[in-house]
Amino acid sequence: MFGIHDLTLFIISGLLLNIMPGPDNLLIMTRSAAQGWRAGSAAALGIGTGTMVHVLAAALGLSAVLSTSAAAFTVVKWVGAAYIVYMGIGMLRAKLRGEEVAEAPAVQPLAWRKIYLQGLLTNVLNPKVALFFLAFVPQFIHTDSSNKPLAFIILGAIFNFNGMLYCHGLALFTAFASARLNIKPLVSLWLNRTMGGLFLALGVRLALSEQN
Repeated sequence: MFGIHDLTLFIISGLLLNIMPGPDNLLIMTRSAAQGWRAGSAAALGIGTGTMVHVLAAALGLSAVLSTSAAAFTVVKWVGAAYIVYMGIGMLRAKLRGEEVAEAPAVQPLAWRKIYLQGLLTNVLNPKVALFFLAFVPQFIHTDSSNKPLAFIILGAIFNFNGMLYCHGLALFTAFASARLNIKPLVSLWLNRTMGGLFLALGVRLALSEQN
């Protein structure tokens, strides 16, 4: 239907790709551990929105510009890397809320709207995601399909739906594990800072990445 083939293989491959570690998963785990599953879900929703932006852009041919124009790829790459590094610095500078209160200080919470925007921008500003969809999705569309953009959007929506199931599951699992382990606020703070260091590394890695 719509020129799509090997849908089962596409779904399985997509789930395996979603499990691979990256800035999206790190962001969900960090927010879930620090503020609970709702915060992790807010990040996941932002990531899902960003994914659909990439899907629609690829279906309309806009992402092809990133694969053919070195200048466009470099601009998006550096903006994305700068934002990820900015997020990492923010996590490294995190402080305890109410440090003057000895009983139970906690890491300063972030509004869910801001967490959603973090997820959105982390995903949208990563040109590697756009190139991924251009390389991966067309493999499951027949070359003689009468409506390739529609087939692309359908497959992208399926990929995103399955990804959202995984991401929300990751948010729930991380929040549950954090609660069961009863992680102390100070330990949570240093975990947050550790994640910040990882985001810095990911930002540098993205900045040094090549177009191909």
